[in-house]
Amino acid sequence: MKDFIKHTLATVAGIFVFCIITGILMLMSIVGMVASGSQTKTIEDNSVLVIKLKGEIVDHSNDEENPLATLIGDEVESQGLYNLVEAIKRAKENDAVKGIYIEAGQIAADPATVTALRDALKDFKKSKKFIVAYADQYSQGSYYISSVADKVWINPQGMLALHGLASQPRYMRDFLAKLGIKMQVVKVGQYKSATETYTEDHMSASNREQVTAYITGIWNHMLKGIAESRKVSVDSLNAYADQVMDLASSETLKMNKLIDATLYTDQVKGEVKKLLKIDDDDDISQISVSQMLQTKSESSSSDNEIAIYFCEGSIVQEPIQGYIMGGGSTIVGNKVCKDLEELAKDDNVKAVVIRINSGGGDAYASEQMWHQITELKKVKPVVISMGGMAASGGYYMSCGATWIVAEPTTLTGSIGIFGTFPDISNLMTQKLGFKYDEVKTNKNSTMSLYTQARPFSGEELTLLQSYIDRGYELFRKRVADGRHLKVEDVEKIAKGHVWLGKDAIGIKLVDQLGSLKDAVDMACKFANIKDDDYYTGTYPVMDNWTETLLQSTKGGGNYLDAQFRDVLGEYYEPFMLMKTIRQQSPVQARMMESFKIN
Repeated sequence: MKDFIKHTLATVAGIFVFCIITGILMLMSIVGMVASGSQTKTIEDNSVLVIKLKGEIVDHSNDEENPLATLIGDEVESQGLYNLVEAIKRAKENDAVKGIYIEAGQIAADPATVTALRDALKDFKKSKKFIVAYADQYSQGSYYISSVADKVWINPQGMLALHGLASQPRYMRDFLAKLGIKMQVVKVGQYKSATETYTEDHMSASNREQVTAYITGIWNHMLKGIAESRKVSVDSLNAYADQVMDLASSETLKMNKLIDATLYTDQVKGEVKKLLKIDDDDDISQISVSQMLQTKSESSSSDNEIAIYFCEGSIVQEPIQGYIMGGGSTIVGNKVCKDLEELAKDDNVKAVVIRINSGGGDAYASEQMWHQITELKKVKPVVISMGGMAASGGYYMSCGATWIVAEPTTLTGSIGIFGTFPDISNLMTQKLGFKYDEVKTNKNSTMSLYTQARPFSGEELTLLQSYIDRGYELFRKRVADGRHLKVEDVEKIAKGHVWLGKDAIGIKLVDQLGSLKDAVDMACKFANIKDDDYYTGTYPVMDNWTETLLQSTKGGGNYLDAQFRDVLGEYYEPFMLMKTIRQQSPVQARMMESFKIN
């Protein structure tokens, strides 16, 4: 009887596994047919490109290209700025596309990203095609982008966020103290405020000064754009923000010229049909971003490639399990170095544009990438395109390039480094009751980056300070050499100070204000390539949708981390920081947490 039950259970288990494998293969086959059947999309006349401003917008993502999401009607978790801008460009060039419909909502994006997307839409308007926007709820970021539209519509009971920008850093000192943990910090630079999250319970005067400067600059930049598009003064917009337009009625929004009309969702199609000049009974041909990317682009038959290499997230030397500082992407130093070395050897690649969106991280990894970029520059031009942030380690790796292009609202600079060393001796000895003894051969034999028995002594902290000081001096020298400045002039603008791109150009930290396209144009110029005699290739090669699907079926970390983020909410970032802190280098070239438009 036991053998019968055993064989029966084995058979059932085998059938179950077979069904799962067969199901996955069938699903991949179906989606594969969908994907292969739409490799080149033909656009019908009177089409409208639909852009959904929802979720996270990062520099580069292939989520929108996953046909599985289209098949099951699911929303993608993130969208790539590069793909959005490319889709808008192709829609501008395609005569069959008559306009763009923006379906706005809540987005998570940095100031430079929303500015770049808005600028792409402004460029689209040069084609004399229409842009309209509609939302149930506009976030400040999605409204800033949508304000460029010819018509801005909202649901009669909808909401439009306009309340200004704010930064609210999180301080963990007292939380760590409850656990018996104290962070020992060694740093250089009065503006290097990233360590304050561990050691203080409020902003320092220096950090308050720089944060006030950059959020005010970003807000003024946004208001200027909205004012020009909506024909409303900046002073009026500030007055509206003081009244918190999030709570205003749609009638008030219209009276204040923030919107053009109120419409229910089912009424929007009728208004779009009027713009297309088609009958009410006719259907609107809607084109998604992924479908637009499947159309043929006006490309050159040239063999000259301009490589665009994306670096986004926290800088690490080796991959770290789980998210760091609340961000899912990482810039893995040794991988970037190998990739850049390969690009240097590729004779078809005439120039390299490195798109950086990072607040820094591992100081050692930043130095290694700086070296590899300077080696690459010996072979071919290297142009940096700065996204939302290219600060601290992100600036370190940038400063040796041929040319640097930043967005007006890029956060950059933050030239400085620090070391954070958790002292868990109180947790171990007082709270948990561990006892320690020692035998040593030298005076500082027990010195450890993560000593459990005691905090660092004064002499040990002095030794660590000397080490950090040498790192800072090297950082300054890299900047001075790369930017053709004197070290003493670099010191005046360093000390960990964060600058907006529009201010960084005046102090020679960047060469030009502009977009990724402007950086590509400069790369062509340095490589002596004509405007139409090149094509672009994107790197590193991203996992395709099938690999992502297989990873998720194996219980990959990305899915589990996403679920963990949903459960923990605002507590996710400090928890993951503590979880991964031992995997990170204690010496960091990093600025404070990233700034998003809420």
